[in-house]
Amino acid sequence: MLFRKKFIKCLFIVFALIVCTLSFSPVSAKADTEYLYLGGFPAGFTLNTKTVEVIGICDVLTAEGIKSPSRDCGIKTGDIIESINGRKVDSASDINKIISDEYKKFIIEINRNGEKIHLDIVPAKDLTSGSRRLGVLVKDTLSGIGTVTYIDKAKNKFASLGHPVADINNKLIEINGGTVYNCLIYDIKKGIKGNPGELHGAFENNSVLGEAQLNCACGVYGKLSKNFDYTGLQRIEKGTVDDVTIGKACIYTTLRGNNVKKYNISIVKTDKDNKDHRNYVIKIEDKELIALSGGIVQGMSGSPIVQNGKLIGAVTHVFVNDPTRGYGISIDNMLSSY
Repeated sequence: MLFRKKFIKCLFIVFALIVCTLSFSPVSAKADTEYLYLGGFPAGFTLNTKTVEVIGICDVLTAEGIKSPSRDCGIKTGDIIESINGRKVDSASDINKIISDEYKKFIIEINRNGEKIHLDIVPAKDLTSGSRRLGVLVKDTLSGIGTVTYIDKAKNKFASLGHPVADINNKLIEINGGTVYNCLIYDIKKGIKGNPGELHGAFENNSVLGEAQLNCACGVYGKLSKNFDYTGLQRIEKGTVDDVTIGKACIYTTLRGNNVKKYNISIVKTDKDNKDHRNYVIKIEDKELIALSGGIVQGMSGSPIVQNGKLIGAVTHVFVNDPTRGYGISIDNMLSSY
């Protein structure tokens, strides 16, 4: 799973062409709308969440001594800060902006395990900076790795993961943008029965792939950076779930560096109308992939599934009790989401 927040059920989310166009004629433009560019390469995600979670309470050094406004008013670790004086809080910077304004009093609204609580809080003036502080440490971003499924050159967009980034309770996390980096895979924790494996990757912080814009039931989508290089990517025809047959297929994924490789699988079952977008049951058949990773591992989410030369979907889940088997989402669902 992307972002390493784990929960064990019967399955586990596994979360991560040379361009020959010689003219810009309408025929070329039409071709771009009928084809995608194949992914399979890893990406590092830093997503700005719309929730500001308290991860620690701290002290503020003031002219009157040590104070802790958050501790004094009753804020606890794990609380979600919803608003201050009725102004919505979507990021840590929102807190600093609101409490810098000249209000006579401050009322902070928090969400504690689903319950809305309003607390009076008195910001403390930091002796060093002169700024007001609440004495609270918060988290408003998530980071992790996953796999890009496809690039849509006609729309200058990318699609990845094939499933949502969710919290520990499996609830979709709303995002407020984010940055997606190129990534290098440097190690694999092999998956075994009862214990899903994991890809370990390093962000290339000086190499931005694009901007995350949407986290939805079918994956994380966004806009490509202006200097994105299509060189070396394979152009591929869009398939549909109706094209899919039981039998041989393949996935494209990365197990070392940024070297995308093709591995053999089989489509075991199709379920076009599955409400959870688990449209395929797949089985890893490739001996090399099984030897390296044990099968499907966290970080492979989004690895494209190809059958008969067409992109038909992406890997999304692994079966905890059999890492050689998992689920996939149809390309129809991914394309219709963004």
